[in-house]
Amino acid sequence: MSTSTPSMRRKAGIASFVGTTIEWYDFYIYGTAAALVLGPLFFPNASPAAGVLASFATFWVGFLARPIGGIVFGHLGDRLGRKTALVATMLLMGVSTLAIGLLPVYDDIGVLAPVLLVVARLVQGLAVGGEWGGAVLIASEHASKNRRILYGAFAQQGSPAGQMLATGSFALVAMLPEDAFLSWGWRVPFLVSAALVVVGLVIRLRIEESPALVAMRSRGTTARFPLAELLRERTMLVVVSVGACALVAAAAYFKNTFALSWAVNDLGFDRQVFLNVVLISSTVQFFTQPLGAFMATWWNPRKVVTALLLIELPLFPVMFWLISTGSFGLAALGMALATLPHTMYYAILAGMLAEAFPARMRYTAISLSYALAGTLFGGTAPLVGQSLLAATGSIVPVVGYSLVIVLVSLLAARYVLARGPVPDDERLDTAVTGTTGRTA
Repeated sequence: MSTSTPSMRRKAGIASFVGTTIEWYDFYIYGTAAALVLGPLFFPNASPAAGVLASFATFWVGFLARPIGGIVFGHLGDRLGRKTALVATMLLMGVSTLAIGLLPVYDDIGVLAPVLLVVARLVQGLAVGGEWGGAVLIASEHASKNRRILYGAFAQQGSPAGQMLATGSFALVAMLPEDAFLSWGWRVPFLVSAALVVVGLVIRLRIEESPALVAMRSRGTTARFPLAELLRERTMLVVVSVGACALVAAAAYFKNTFALSWAVNDLGFDRQVFLNVVLISSTVQFFTQPLGAFMATWWNPRKVVTALLLIELPLFPVMFWLISTGSFGLAALGMALATLPHTMYYAILAGMLAEAFPARMRYTAISLSYALAGTLFGGTAPLVGQSLLAATGSIVPVVGYSLVIVLVSLLAARYVLARGPVPDDERLDTAVTGTTGRTA
């Protein structure tokens, strides 16, 4: 049982939400910029289609760095503390995002511009790779054991909130004349991040360390090398957890990055109009996503997850079809409908994974699983989608690929949930009760 007071539980939940909102805002504004402006500014010699592909490739670079961030900050979080790691990730994200906003473009310094863009994106990836796991744990480990899925959802709310801020900020600057938008307007969302990071740091510095980490320190049961223990004892569970994260890693970027580029560049949507479609979708996500955590807290989580992901299967094709009509209303409806099931599952995912691993390796385990899913399925989603669209001239292969990802997450999540939660400190539990922990 958590030793946190109700007041500290609330503070931990709020700190988790605010911190992840700022981190995801920073990460999402890059995706929006990649779809709208980075191609002509940093790859002007490429054709429009090739420029979009190149900007999406730099987008993916951030995901390549995420597993490294998960390992580095996971080790820091499991050894020294969740709070310490979270402060470090926020500082790193703030510096890299501010740097992107200040970068000279290709016309100013030539090929060095995209090189510096890639470096800044790599640093963003390192930061977000370590952020998510710590934010989940600082909230869920302060909660009582029967409320961990519910409190883990605080961190998940940062994703739609960050997306709303990112899309809203670009929707505002997109109202500028084209010349102003391309010269300085696109930089504003990146520069605003500096003020947000200061707010996030103040909030995070006021919370207490996770009770699970404090307890392990007092017993001397922290892992010396969390990654080594994780790979030795639970390699298969990590692989399956990556699959469980696949849909939530890919869905946001299929909708908010690939679909934005497809709608504006291929279907003729006005940039401002489709940004409003994405903003509506993010707003729907923000208000409906917590329902998944409430449902999984009061009912059987495995049955809830199965129902949600089965519902998602027909809704992804419906979303792409409604966007293809060129109608603002139908596109917004399709995006909102497809958002509901996988975002409610997203609310469950954090607590579900946190309960699957013991505390001594938990930060490393869930950070690595989520980061690998981002690398394999999230960062590649707009790149694969654009490549399939360019190769076939049809949206059908893109739809087919998205459905495969839904099925992967459905099967993987059922496996993880079938195992049930493990004790915070499985070593101590084994020594006291004589039981053995279930390992994959």
